[in-house]
Amino acid sequence: MMRCPNCNGKDIGKIGTQDYYCWTCFIEMSVINNELTIHQVEADGSLSSLNDLFSEEERKMQW
Repeated sequence: MMRCPNCNGKDIGKIGTQDYYCWTCFIEMSVINNELTIHQVEADGSLSSLNDLFSEEERKMQW
């Protein structure tokens, strides 16, 4: 089961082919080459990267 790297929550919804949304802390994640790219959704709908807040190890997908 997938867990959010930010809040460790399990309430993850799929919003696209490789795109997910955490309903606990409201971040969006995309899987690219088994690595997460993590974004915060801004008030205007744009995305701000949060990748610099997480190590490569934290962003690796562990299925």
